[in-house]
Amino acid sequence: MTNPNTEYDSPWKEIIQLYFEDFMLFFFPQVHQEIDWNKGFEFLDQELQQVVRDAELGKRLVDKLVKIYRIGGGESWLLIHLEVQAQEKSNFPERMFVYNYRIFDRYKRPVASLAVLADSSSTWRPNQFGYELFGCTVDFKFPVVKLVDYQQRKSELEESRNPFATVVLAHLTALETSENRVERKAQKLALVRRLYEKEFSREQVLNLLAFLDWMLTLPFELEQEFRHDLEQLEEERGMKYVTSFERSGIEKGKQEALLKGIEISLEVKFGSEGLNLLPEISQIDDVTQLENILEGIKTSRSVSELREIYQPTTDE
Repeated sequence: MTNPNTEYDSPWKEIIQLYFEDFMLFFFPQVHQEIDWNKGFEFLDQELQQVVRDAELGKRLVDKLVKIYRIGGGESWLLIHLEVQAQEKSNFPERMFVYNYRIFDRYKRPVASLAVLADSSSTWRPNQFGYELFGCTVDFKFPVVKLVDYQQRKSELEESRNPFATVVLAHLTALETSENRVERKAQKLALVRRLYEKEFSREQVLNLLAFLDWMLTLPFELEQEFRHDLEQLEEERGMKYVTSFERSGIEKGKQEALLKGIEISLEVKFGSEGLNLLPEISQIDDVTQLENILEGIKTSRSVSELREIYQPTTDE
């Protein structure tokens, strides 16, 4: 079973940026307790890319570097490196180690590396890297959270008001409904209904709905049915959280990110010949079709074969 939307920039990145404290409380509560939230925190993502720019050791959904302060630590700041890993990769522990020591080498500050594993395997749980040679030992261990473990805790997730309970529910739903989009539509609407029932703020609903839209993609017809059902739900509850303009904005953001992912994938797979397809692909505004193109890049053996996905030939 493949993970949803792992080939392009993930909505995880934005949702962590928006709700970092909630993220830490939900996934790493012991660490959350030791952070002095009154002193704030700072994302250092651009700095992270400079530090590890030549250490591309596999795909991931997200990597973030955060400057934080520890309770009782005065003005001395520390660093947290976060990874959301999309797929099983044998070199994942090595990458965590490489990133950790490169960050430490750059800042000369303690670095805590934390990982969320978003793959569908129940057994893949890497949490250490090391080796020994001639009495010299490297032993690097890092905390991990496995999203599929929450499949047994759905009732707990349903009751939680933490935004990341919704995030995890959406992720699990995406995995479980990958072969049944009708069921996905029903589950997606149920998740939105839950946001209203839990009385999330309008801003939270908009942010989480953007995440749901990204994770729980639907074919065009089912998406139209979902929008109709959503409008009915809002009328029943006397709420109008999402205007047509805002939903268009969500769709536009998704389209732009897909095109960026397609551009990167075309260059990696086919080089400049692949990039020549970008102008015509950019004219496509159907999100489902763009997703099909992105998925098709992985299996297409040539540019002409890829073009068949969105410009199928017809017999004369």
